[in-house]
Amino acid sequence: VQLQASGGGLVQAGGSLRLSCAASGRTFRADTVAWFRQAPGEERKFVAAIRWNGHNTYEDSVKGRFTVSRDNAKNMAYLQMNSLRPEDTAVYYCAVDSSVILSNLRSQTAYANWGQGTLVTVSS
Repeated sequence: VQLQASGGGLVQAGGSLRLSCAASGRTFRADTVAWFRQAPGEERKFVAAIRWNGHNTYEDSVKGRFTVSRDNAKNMAYLQMNSLRPEDTAVYYCAVDSSVILSNLRSQTAYANWGQGTLVTVSS
C-alpha cells in the first residue's frame, strides 16, 4: 500500500488543521492507521491511531485536541488537530499495517507502510 499524507501548513497557536492520509494500491479496511510526528532534533513519536474496528488511541498531550478518523470507502484517514500549540510543530507521518496488535500500537516498528510526511508549523 502507498500512503500520501497532506494538509500540513503554517498556523497560529490555537488554530486548527486537518491532515489527510490517502492510501492506494489496496484497501486498508483491515489495517490499523496511525499518525506519528517528528519534531526538529527529536525522535519520531506516536500521536494517534485508529484500529480497523474504530477504536482510537491518543498520546496524552493531544487528547481532547486531536481526533483521528477514517473513511474506508475512500481509503482515507484523517487527523483533525484543534487548539494547536507551538510544541505540536513537527513533520507528521501516517502509517498503516494489518498486523498491529493492541500492545504494540504505539510502536513505530509495528507499521510496515509509511507516508512521506507533511510539515505542521505552529507559530506562537
